[in-house]
Amino acid sequence: MHIMEGFLPLIWCIFWYLVSLPFVIYGVLQIKKIFDEHPEQKMILAVSGAFVFVLSSLKMPSVTGSSSHPTGTGIGSILFGPTVTAVLATITLIFQAVLLAHGGITTLGANVFSMGIVGPIAGWLAFKGMRNVKAGMIPSVFVAAVLADWVTYVVTSIELSLAFPGTNIVSTFLTFAGVFAATQVPLAIAEGILISIFFDFLTSNRPKMIASLLKEKSRVSVTDTPGAAQ
Repeated sequence: MHIMEGFLPLIWCIFWYLVSLPFVIYGVLQIKKIFDEHPEQKMILAVSGAFVFVLSSLKMPSVTGSSSHPTGTGIGSILFGPTVTAVLATITLIFQAVLLAHGGITTLGANVFSMGIVGPIAGWLAFKGMRNVKAGMIPSVFVAAVLADWVTYVVTSIELSLAFPGTNIVSTFLTFAGVFAATQVPLAIAEGILISIFFDFLTSNRPKMIASLLKEKSRVSVTDTPGAAQ
């Protein structure tokens, strides 16, 4: 979910830029490494970025100064890790701020931190955790996608509460989170289903490439990937 242009005080805009910048810089270096060492993965990386752009553009109004939407970061975080996904999210958020009046440049750092960094980290860790306990591939993808979305809205609630704490920051956080939950909980579940279906499509059409990515990130063998035996 996006915090809209000009809504955060300047000090918090600067703070979130400074926090997010190292992740994005490292992600750029990781993408350069992918392009240099695995050029065949460019297409899947582009598809992951397009998925973030399309899903996160499906905006609906939420708490004043923000909006609710799917994030689309689950695929990128599973296949390429959270720092690469931070770059994909940053590119998406810049285009949306400039072309769609969705989010904003002043709030870009905060939006990148919630949607592009912490959400993908949560999804990545969830996927690795599920696979480590031998959970199925599609259930693991579903949980990762849902958590990436839910954690994004939790972090956005924290960001808003820090900027506008009111008389009790905990109460303020619970108010923000409660309002977001009305739309974000079902959105995240729908997103998890969609990403699971799309992931199964990818593994059916590019089994070796997807299996190679998952083996690098999660030590999954080719035969463990749906569609790999086709």
